[in-house]
Amino acid sequence: MAKPDIEEYLQQGIHGAKETNPDERRKYLGTLRERIEVALTQAQVMEDEIYSDVEKEMKEHPQTHLYLNGHIDYSFLSKYIQKANQNHIEFTIVTNKEHNTDIGLILAHSDAVNKENIFVTRKLFVPEQKEEKKGVLSFFKKLME
Repeated sequence: MAKPDIEEYLQQGIHGAKETNPDERRKYLGTLRERIEVALTQAQVMEDEIYSDVEKEMKEHPQTHLYLNGHIDYSFLSKYIQKANQNHIEFTIVTNKEHNTDIGLILAHSDAVNKENIFVTRKLFVPEQKEEKKGVLSFFKKLME
């Protein structure tokens, strides 16, 4: 094994240790894609209800770590923080001032799990309104059906 030369040592002291896959880590809130159990976009995190998939994975994998995007208002993050606390899962709020990813939440393992589908793609169940307001809009809506 080659010893690092003085230039490498100085660069590491100035800039920190070299990081594997820095672009991937920026996208996935500091972790690697291969470690992720489940992920939500920022828009999904900002919805009113908690995604049951995230809660289910927290219960099934209590050894995971929750990463939350610090660019999202705390009022949206707090419901997931409460669930993490209930399930004894550590969490980190990640704010990268140079880069804002569209990822809002990641539940990840410390080692690779290589899960194929990490994103929740379905929408939350929203009950239909039973009674439609009468008026011009409902007339045109019925006309378009």
